[in-house]
Amino acid sequence: MTVTAPESARTASAAPSQLSLSSGHLPRWSPWALLALSFLIGFTPFALEAVASGSDLNVAGSVVLGAVIYLVLIYVMSRIIEGSRKALDRLITGVVTSAFAIAMVPLVSVAITVVANGVARFDGLFFSSSMRGVLGEGGGALHAVIGTLLVTLAAAVISIPIGLMTAVYLVEYGKGGRMARTITFLVDVMTGIPSIVAGLFAYAVFALIFGPGVRMGIAGSVALAVLMIPVVVRSTEEMLRLVPNELREASYALGVPKWLTIVKVVLPTSIAGITTGVMLAISRVIGETAPLLLTAGFTDAMNYNLFSGRMQTLPVFTYSQYAYQGIPAEAYVERAWAAALTLIIIVMLLNLIARLVAKIFAPKTGR
Repeated sequence: MTVTAPESARTASAAPSQLSLSSGHLPRWSPWALLALSFLIGFTPFALEAVASGSDLNVAGSVVLGAVIYLVLIYVMSRIIEGSRKALDRLITGVVTSAFAIAMVPLVSVAITVVANGVARFDGLFFSSSMRGVLGEGGGALHAVIGTLLVTLAAAVISIPIGLMTAVYLVEYGKGGRMARTITFLVDVMTGIPSIVAGLFAYAVFALIFGPGVRMGIAGSVALAVLMIPVVVRSTEEMLRLVPNELREASYALGVPKWLTIVKVVLPTSIAGITTGVMLAISRVIGETAPLLLTAGFTDAMNYNLFSGRMQTLPVFTYSQYAYQGIPAEAYVERAWAAALTLIIIVMLLNLIARLVAKIFAPKTGR
């Protein structure tokens, strides 16, 4: 015996569902249409003012006005057709999306500006020569690139083990004790110290040992390490706290000592987050200028020795080229922009390497 569906049900399933203003739901295209209409309304008064006064169009004001008009329109229409709950949801969605767009504006603007101005000197000479004996056009930033890599690498070698072991103590051994609370408080205080203070600290330490006026790359590494340690500690601490206690208890039940549990179970489980935190710390300090001006100084020649003589870095090179322009000034400005672009690319490559390392060494969850 064959049971057939009613004619109305078959007709409803066969016909595509279409939303209309009378169905209690806004069509999918309506938010985009309202957005376009809102920006058109927002641009109109500013365009008329620009034409009347002969000035440039105020793009920022037009976009802000258009966004406000869109939020009002989408809320009013959704409240009339869909109800107050859906209207509030659409309003909050619009506000969050607008906040995201506002946050992206300076990032995209900086990226476009640096690429547009830095590509002029992004050539082979820039990466194969230093500024030794160069006045005016020509020269390169090889000495600054090498100095940045060496100083940052030394800072990472100093700060990562200290920060990692401090976080392990706070999570695995401290357990909220008085010492752990004191260390946490000091780490929080160090997180907010200005970079110039870290530079003064490193300079004072090396001045006491080697005398006033000392400038060397390792002093800059110490200053950057002071800035990196709290970031590494806090990020690693949060990642270690996310490791389930069941993993630790299972390891202890098999007779594995605590230190081996930390090395073989806890750290590998959280290696992806720890690597990300370390890369954030490196990205935070690789562009510092003030502490390196005090500790490493600046030079136009190559220097591969962290423990002897001044060492140039990309942030300091960018600052010196822009602040002390010679003739022609365009050559110095182009070198400054090219150095800034190089620094951004280095940070991007470090983050890509960190993601690759985290993906390779992260624990496999598949069966």
